[in-house]
Amino acid sequence: MGRHVPAVARALDILELFLDGDGTLSAPDIVRRLQLPRTTVHELITTLTARSYLVPVEGQSGRYRLGVRTYQLGSRYAEQLDLAREGQEVARSVAQTCGETVHVAILDGSQVLYVAKVDSTHAVRMVSAAGRSLPAHCTAVGKMLLASLPEDQLDARLAPGAELVAMTPNSITDPAVLRSELATVRTAGIALEQRESNADVSCVAAPVRDRSGRVVAALSISVPMIRWSEERLAELRSLAAKGAMDLSERLGHRAAP
Repeated sequence: MGRHVPAVARALDILELFLDGDGTLSAPDIVRRLQLPRTTVHELITTLTARSYLVPVEGQSGRYRLGVRTYQLGSRYAEQLDLAREGQEVARSVAQTCGETVHVAILDGSQVLYVAKVDSTHAVRMVSAAGRSLPAHCTAVGKMLLASLPEDQLDARLAPGAELVAMTPNSITDPAVLRSELATVRTAGIALEQRESNADVSCVAAPVRDRSGRVVAALSISVPMIRWSEERLAELRSLAAKGAMDLSERLGHRAAP
């Protein structure tokens, strides 16, 4: 492993300070927050400004904001992101932690499309595959995604008289009941599916957000009923939420401090 370069680390520390607050800082602000010598901070600011990573704030003498170069780097990073690839990596990590099947899915009309999947390590597992579609209202990922839609888009999918197919006797087929369930999902920030798409499996799902904060996918943990319990649910909810947040961060989302 190469040598850690203090000057580079300090420059990056300065840039990362701009992630908080109103996005502007002065040299004294940076000195105080990083506990660095004034001369060092002045030299680093001068260098970062010369390279367009920082720019002076117009009308606010001595204050700086992020420059165009940081935007260009961020845009190039975003262009290289692949939800399926990133989702597969995060799903693998979550599956290794809990030993259960983990999916990442997106909304496709009234269906969910699974874009990533990692199997359980147990002999008894859920049979599914990336690329498969299921009715959104029958799945935890689907409920999470439906609950995140603007009202007009949800209305378009749940128009009066809309028919909700049943996959098991536990599937929700009444739009009014589904709307009530989605309201609960919005409040909890977590979606549950209890034997609604598979009579032998229950799932918990959490939202995945992009850099704008929009919900673009959901991550779920699927557990056969022989290993499902109310006592374990708290652990599964926490793991799903953490996995979804990890994937969100890979997509450029930054949670509010």
